[in-house]
Amino acid sequence: MFRKLLTIEEAKKTVQRHFKPQAVGTEQVPLLQATGRVLAENIIAPFNVPPFDRSTVDGYAVRAEDTFGAEENHPVQLKLAGTMSIGELPKIRIARGEAAEIVTGAPTPRGADAVVMSEHTERTDNMIRIYDPVAKDQNVMKASSDIKKGQQLLTICQPLGSREIGMIAAIGRPAVKVYKIPAVAVLSTGSEIADAGKKLAPGKIYDINAYTLSSAVIEAGGTSINLGVVQDDLQQLQKKLRSALAQADMVITSGGVSVGPRDIMPRAVNTLGKPGTIINGISIKPGKPTTIASINGKPIFCLPGHPASALLTMHLLARPMIQQLAGKKPEQPLQTTAYATTRLFPAKGRRTYVMVTLKHDKTGRQAAEPLPTSQSGAITTLAKADGYIEIPENTQFIEKNEECTVQRFR
Repeated sequence: MFRKLLTIEEAKKTVQRHFKPQAVGTEQVPLLQATGRVLAENIIAPFNVPPFDRSTVDGYAVRAEDTFGAEENHPVQLKLAGTMSIGELPKIRIARGEAAEIVTGAPTPRGADAVVMSEHTERTDNMIRIYDPVAKDQNVMKASSDIKKGQQLLTICQPLGSREIGMIAAIGRPAVKVYKIPAVAVLSTGSEIADAGKKLAPGKIYDINAYTLSSAVIEAGGTSINLGVVQDDLQQLQKKLRSALAQADMVITSGGVSVGPRDIMPRAVNTLGKPGTIINGISIKPGKPTTIASINGKPIFCLPGHPASALLTMHLLARPMIQQLAGKKPEQPLQTTAYATTRLFPAKGRRTYVMVTLKHDKTGRQAAEPLPTSQSGAITTLAKADGYIEIPENTQFIEKNEECTVQRFR
């Protein structure tokens, strides 16, 4: 029998209060290996970017005032004072009436404050005819116009993608400090479960949960240690759980948490260390038998065996913990609105989560079509579910065509 069932809010608060989850640690990694990681330091610019004024076009660096009055029929003539190349500091100074040939990206010479595009010029020996005037700073990227020295570019706990990596590269950093990826051990229980790749014996079914939950671990920011399937045997389960705790920062199991004679997971975890079970049942549907334990400070999330139930409770309870261990900031719920295609009823006295698939009707409105609620173990429920509708305990029903909020899985 379950003890007094906690509400989902009470369960979440209990997890946070007991574990006080923090990032598992930090490490320095090469910049090319930092994509997808979470930043563990503030990134401050040590210098200006660009560090010098540079041309944004091919053409001639000039003093803007020397070009004033230039027209197609009355060009301005300037003397060529030299050439500016990429990767070299200016060695010349532009005086009044002079110009310097320049390419895109090259530093502008001293004395120049604009660049005339090649298309608006004509060169004859060491003289340049200019047919179109330029304003001060035209076609010039000024020093520090992109990044200023001392500017905070990125903040701690920020996920690193291609744009962030490029920004770090712009200040010459070859490596960056990131949070370590938490290791999460995943195992399935049940004498009827077979590992993928093995011949399926009569009465057996292939393991789904190890793969969906392992994928969900990776999506949340962890790395998965798949420990396979454990039979309904107390000693085998204890041994496998000890191995999981030794290897991982957190453990997720599926199956064996209901009240049947083979549901031995709560008994097994309570032999491993203190305090043992901290949550034994939650007032939700699906997912009522969800059990959470703490073994010497490490969390064990014991989820139901039905695949849809396991994935939902993973999303509600285990995913936020993995994100915190990975150093991630709390994510904003990914929500959308849709109308219910049929009347939806909650389970009596329990928070109910209805898996739905999203589609658009002939008018373009988004509709949420519930998937079969009596088949939380059905594979098609997993494959088709775009998200779920949450129905509070005190709600009588959600009416057909009523607009509601759908929590998306992605």
